[in-house]
Amino acid sequence: HKKFADLSKHEYVHPADSKALAALRAIPGIDTALRKLLAVTGESAIRVMFMASAVKVTPKQCPDLHAKLQIACTTLGVDMPELYLQQNPVVNAFTGGVEKPIIVLHSSLIERLSDEETLAVIAHEVGHIHAEHVLYLTAARLIEALANASLARIIPGAEIIKFLISAGISGALLAWARRAELSCDRAALLVTQDPHVIGRTMMKLCGGTFASKIDYDLFLEQAREFEKNYDEKKLDKFWADILTSGLSHPFPVWRVSEILKWVDDGQYAELMKK
Repeated sequence: HKKFADLSKHEYVHPADSKALAALRAIPGIDTALRKLLAVTGESAIRVMFMASAVKVTPKQCPDLHAKLQIACTTLGVDMPELYLQQNPVVNAFTGGVEKPIIVLHSSLIERLSDEETLAVIAHEVGHIHAEHVLYLTAARLIEALANASLARIIPGAEIIKFLISAGISGALLAWARRAELSCDRAALLVTQDPHVIGRTMMKLCGGTFASKIDYDLFLEQAREFEKNYDEKKLDKFWADILTSGLSHPFPVWRVSEILKWVDDGQYAELMKK
């Protein structure tokens, strides 16, 4: 199993991530506003929330998950963050925090994944830490959660959130966050070192518990067809971009097509040779 001694995020970050982040950083006052927001809300709420409501993974508690975290961190060269497992019917995992990031896995996600696919999910989240996404990503998720919530009126930083939304910063932040997911799928591939693990994980995100009856090769054909239409048909591209604008993640089939493209153009193999 290949480990990367000095992997730079620039070696695998998706160009759409880099472009969206550059556009985000060009907005006047964004860094100051985000720092203020996270200074007043901070990591304390995140840590209290999951320490109180989720199972903390350790070498003795859920050791199989801890071992997978260790593999992901040693492969990418990242210090081990805290990992939590939370009972939640929403199929998801996320990374949050500022100085000390934490990773949270939802039980409904882990219940339907194989060991390799679970490693891919954990590696994807570790990728957010390696790619230095965590500060902006935490702000994006916070704005997303509080934009329409009554909670936004009572927590510290409510005025900053209003400013971020009114200034259009929240839209740019969420647009970047979707593209950042593509970089982390690449990080997951660098850890699993098998593109089909990523593909099968995405197939389960699409097909849910019915995934065992889905033909994986046909699913890959669908991903390649999506990519072809996205590249060649302006209307398909328009609708794909519009429909994802309200989502926290790109469509799973789109994510598969992007991983296949990265493998097909030889960039992944080149990085593995280093």
